[in-house]
Amino acid sequence: MLDISNLAVKIDGLQVLWDVSLKVKQGERVGLLGANGAGKSTVLAAALGMVKVESGRILLETRSIENTPTKRILEAGIGLVPEGRQLFPNLSVEENLRMGCFLRQHRKSTAERLEYVYDLFPILSEKSRQMASELSGGQQQMVAIGRALMASPKLLLLDEPFIGVAPVVINSVLDVLRRISAAGVTILLVEQNIHRALDFVERSYVIDNGRTVHEGSSVDLLRDKEFANKFLGME
Repeated sequence: MLDISNLAVKIDGLQVLWDVSLKVKQGERVGLLGANGAGKSTVLAAALGMVKVESGRILLETRSIENTPTKRILEAGIGLVPEGRQLFPNLSVEENLRMGCFLRQHRKSTAERLEYVYDLFPILSEKSRQMASELSGGQQQMVAIGRALMASPKLLLLDEPFIGVAPVVINSVLDVLRRISAAGVTILLVEQNIHRALDFVERSYVIDNGRTVHEGSSVDLLRDKEFANKFLGME
C-alpha cells in the first residue's frame, strides 16, 4: 500500500532524511521506531506532502505521491493522527470530530462516521458537547484518532499517539486500534516506546540519523543483539 524508497528530505537547508526506505502492505500494522530527532515525523510529513522531497520515491498503491498537494493525498485515503493531537481546544468534541470530514467527498457520511467513532470510544459520545480543552490527555487522544477516522482512511498514520496518556488508557486505545486494524485499516505507527510498539505491530523499521538502519518482525528485532543494545535501553 505504501512504499517509500531512498527518501531524502531537507528542511530549511538542513538535511533531515538521508536514505529512508520502508514498505507497508495492505492490512498490516507496521512500526516506525527511533529516538527523538531521528526523522520519524518527517517521514510522515513527506508521505502527506507537507515537506518537499529532495530525492527518492513514495508510492501509494503504485501511484507516485511525492511532492503531491496534501489535499490530494488525503483524498487518496491517508489519515493522520498528528503528534501533540492538535485539536481545536475551544471547540466541542463533536465539532473537532466533524473537522475530519472537511473534504467534500466525506461530508455525506458524517453522521454515519460519528456513530462509528462513538462506538469505538463511548466516552466521547458522553462528552460530545464538552470543549476539547476540558478533556484528559487520553480523551483528547481519542478525539484525535476519531477525527482521522471520520474520513474513512485506508491507511492511518499515528505520530507518537501515547505521549501524555495514562498507561491504563493506552491499553484501551491499543485495543481500539486492533479493532480498526481487524476492520481492514492499514496502520503505520511512529512510536518512541520500543517495547510498546513491538507488542502492537507485526513488523518495524528503525531509523537513526535520517537513515533506515534495521527492519524486521517484532520477534526478529528483539533477537537482534545490535538492535537491542542500541535501542531497547533508550526509553
